[in-house]
Amino acid sequence: QVPLVESGGGLVQAGGSLRLSCAASGRIFSGYSLAWFRQTPGKERELVAAITSGGRTNYADSVKGRFTVSRDKADNTLYLQMSSLQAEDTAVYYCAGTPASIPTSRRELYRYWGQGTQVTVSS
Repeated sequence: QVPLVESGGGLVQAGGSLRLSCAASGRIFSGYSLAWFRQTPGKERELVAAITSGGRTNYADSVKGRFTVSRDKADNTLYLQMSSLQAEDTAVYYCAGTPASIPTSRRELYRYWGQGTQVTVSS
């Protein structure tokens, strides 16, 4: 199993910013699409943002204009820059990888998942 390890979660005030990182250790991820999903109790895991190896992105409507997904080709690190955070952004955030060459929101296509990192936004 190729590990995906998230970091950067924490507690922030509403309106604040936070950057999440995901270390993808393995050459296989260079050609993968990578994504951030989030989940709260009682809800299904949902796509936040995805990015292909070529930089094509896909965002949930609820985060467009506030979140930016990016990836570092040199060290296979995935990032999620979050700004203007709202209480509704509170969730466990997971990074995931798929062999698909599109920034898909279909959970079943993501074969590799990290353990998740908690983001809590206080209001």
